Amino acid sequence: MDYLIVLNALKEIPFGVGKNLLIDFLTGNKTNASVVKNRLHLKKTFGSMSYGKDELNAVIDSLILNGMIRVVSLPGNRFWRVLELSSRGRKEILEPTMHKRKLSFNFKETKTEITENDRKLFEKFRGFLSGFNDEQKKSITCGKKQVLCIAGPGSGKTTVLTKRIEFFVKHCCVDPKRILAITFTRKARQEMESRIKELSGDKGLDLARVETFNSFCEKILRHHNNIVYSRPVKVLNYRDRISLVNRALSGNGLNMHQAVSNYFSPAQRRGKTQDQLANIFVNDCFFIRDFFKFKNKPITGSFFDVLNADHKKTVKIVLTVCHFIEKAMQKQGLRDFADQLVDTIGLFEKHRELIPSFDHVLIDEYHDVNSTQIKLVDLLSPKNLFCVGDPRQSIYGWRGSDIKYILNFEEKYPDCEIITLKKNYRSTKHIVDFINTSIKGMGLPDLESVLTGKKDIFLLKCGSAESEFDFVAKRIIASRVPREEIFVLARTNKQLNELSQAMNVYGVSHIVRSDELRKTTYLREGNVTLATIHAIKGLEAEMVFVMGCNGANFPCKGSEHPVIEILNLNDYDKEEEEKRLFYVALSRAKKSICLTYSGKKPTNFITKDMLELIGKDSVEKNLVSRAKKQSGKAGNAIASKVVRAGGGAVSGLYGKKGGETGHVASLMKRLKDWRLALSKEQGVPAFMVMHDRTLLNIVQMNPATLVDLKNVHGLGPAKIEKYGQKILDIVNG
Repeated sequence: MDYLIVLNALKEIPFGVGKNLLIDFLTGNKTNASVVKNRLHLKKTFGSMSYGKDELNAVIDSLILNGMIRVVSLPGNRFWRVLELSSRGRKEILEPTMHKRKLSFNFKETKTEITENDRKLFEKFRGFLSGFNDEQKKSITCGKKQVLCIAGPGSGKTTVLTKRIEFFVKHCCVDPKRILAITFTRKARQEMESRIKELSGDKGLDLARVETFNSFCEKILRHHNNIVYSRPVKVLNYRDRISLVNRALSGNGLNMHQAVSNYFSPAQRRGKTQDQLANIFVNDCFFIRDFFKFKNKPITGSFFDVLNADHKKTVKIVLTVCHFIEKAMQKQGLRDFADQLVDTIGLFEKHRELIPSFDHVLIDEYHDVNSTQIKLVDLLSPKNLFCVGDPRQSIYGWRGSDIKYILNFEEKYPDCEIITLKKNYRSTKHIVDFINTSIKGMGLPDLESVLTGKKDIFLLKCGSAESEFDFVAKRIIASRVPREEIFVLARTNKQLNELSQAMNVYGVSHIVRSDELRKTTYLREGNVTLATIHAIKGLEAEMVFVMGCNGANFPCKGSEHPVIEILNLNDYDKEEEEKRLFYVALSRAKKSICLTYSGKKPTNFITKDMLELIGKDSVEKNLVSRAKKQSGKAGNAIASKVVRAGGGAVSGLYGKKGGETGHVASLMKRLKDWRLALSKEQGVPAFMVMHDRTLLNIVQMNPATLVDLKNVHGLGPAKIEKYGQKILDIVNG
């Protein structure tokens, strides 16, 4: 448990330290003047670790990510950041738990046993099971009371689940009314219902019940409303949420703009619209309310003692809103998803006779269940339970999901059958080998590809995030892959917003899937899909770009949900979940993966073994070659500039609208060069002179006068007076 040495070192050092000083302290480096000056070499933990600098950096980053170490600004100098032990870190020293959580991720590999009886059954239903492999056949027909199907990406898990329903109705005389299939989203529910209808061929099977956890509970509560409530109660919609939060703020002398400004740091606000920030704030308020409801605790501020003054102000705003929401919802007869689950469980606990009886309950995405959902399933206590999931794709710990329920399934049901679906029908062998390597530490059996294909996996270093945008846009324009078969994935909503703006500049038709949008219109046909990784789960595309593959994004050290991060509400290993998130991104690809990053080096999630699979040849050279093959003369023009992507924005894009697009890229570069010169002159970061979004807006609007500049996002009167004429000179130059 070496991580405890790091925590004890921070406890022993009497002041906040930078990462380099902490590493020198741990490795016993007396050449650091601060070590000798502060007599740190006399401390007990001095020189107690023999790790290399990169290894210690990774340990420290993991502790920061999991809330054991805080990064704080020094008083009077907000740009000087130091490390200090958090209250969670102090508790960890006294009662270590982090190492146990890490060990729990090593899932016990279970080989699927195909018995002689299984083979006889397969032969008996040969026509019905035609086209399925042996592991899939066993998943469909297995008669054990509890079955866990570990199904990797592209292994046909939804097909297997729906085919199992068909098997028991058609061939085992199970009443479809006594079958309940549960999934997590409305879209997944609709897809499952559609597949059941396609498979059935008769109306009887259509009666099999398919629900989300929320739709199941809502129907129960509507049917028994008079028992649960003293008045009619309805589910609140998004408009209700906004209205409740605005009323709560107004009652405390605030509006949404003020609340958002207080709630988010400048860095968290950057790159997001006011509507997006308001949306996150509203969702976070309801998340906190739901958190306490799931814990069966009153909304409380008892944790204030461990927060500093800045945090208390932020948390106070949220708790004030939460208190108002709770009272107003009760008064108006409203309930949300958390209420649905909690109230249904309460009903069943008080009135056991009202619990519906099912012969079979089948649960999809079992790796995403939380403690409340598990409690509901336990109350249903079905005669037969079939769960499908993949520990490698458990990525929602931040909102309460718990991977332990799938990892400990055999412990809970000792007589269960565990079946592993290993054959991947989505990706080429090269990609399957690549994703297997990325998640090797989890101890799960490797996926096996049944598809061959040319190796098409690349890693590209760029000079900046803007260079990544430029490269991706050019690569898409040069590609012959249908636009609807291209995903560009980013870790955060901020990256996604900036990427979308860049795509607009290049005229790349696209749609955006963001995990913070309350409603997404998803018209994939003819459009490139830009998405956060959380929002793309369950989907696939021929070509996948993953942007920002550096240590700042994988693992993501920032948070878009301040109060959740402040209160450390989720007890899960964030670093392990971030690795799984990276795996989910890679496993969306069918034929091609292109990873891009800026900064000194790529994320540590890209291991040496993965780099060997990518190959030692020049990435830029490979990309140039591919661009030439794909697009002829247009490809040559693009490819000739690709090798410059590592040094900055790429100009000179030609194609169907070559002249126009080339001018756009050229103008963007001139604006960035001007901004860079100003930032050096003023001694401030470039974004403080002018944000990328402002530059993109200038390019899009092509202003001709100072009056036109008033409509540019981020240009107020002061900046127009100071820089306006120069901007117009650049635009017209």
